[in-house]
Amino acid sequence: KIVFDGNAQDFHIGLDDSTDSLTMGLGSTLGTTAHMTFDANGHILKPLQPGVVWKPTSNSSAIAADTTHTIGASNSSEIIDRNGDFSGNTFTAPVTGLYFLSMNLLVNSYDHDNNYSAGWIETSNRRYQMWQIPGNGLSADGSVMISGGSVADMDANDTAVWQFRNDQGAQQPVINQERTILGAFLLG
Repeated sequence: KIVFDGNAQDFHIGLDDSTDSLTMGLGSTLGTTAHMTFDANGHILKPLQPGVVWKPTSNSSAIAADTTHTIGASNSSEIIDRNGDFSGNTFTAPVTGLYFLSMNLLVNSYDHDNNYSAGWIETSNRRYQMWQIPGNGLSADGSVMISGGSVADMDANDTAVWQFRNDQGAQQPVINQERTILGAFLLG
């Protein structure tokens, strides 16, 4: 192994015989705090790379007309949170970079006569619109499944929240927690 002895922090590069991998990490001891690992097949793993996948833990209440609903505002559950960057319903970018933001959303009780509805991810810098259903875009009331993603330029400490807008309609739609998955991952 090679150890880079810094003033305040040491880093190492070395071969881990127990896993047959080349590891780069924090500290002077090989096998502790791996930041990047290259396995024998050439796969590169970054176990501390920021990334979160989450979902609401229950269906939303009925979303009234002319309102914007923040998804998971009072009830969300992390499926993955590699770097501890997700809290409540908000992802906070730990470093400046490009992030992939995704929204897979099932809306139940959707009123087909609605003027429009939209789903987006609101960041500190801008809104990333995932989809918009135009007025009379459906032939009948029911459920709508929408998926979308975008690459976002985020600075350290910028935030992202996932939102749904119900413009009008007699029915009040509900975000289905069973089929809704949301995510954010640092690309680089």
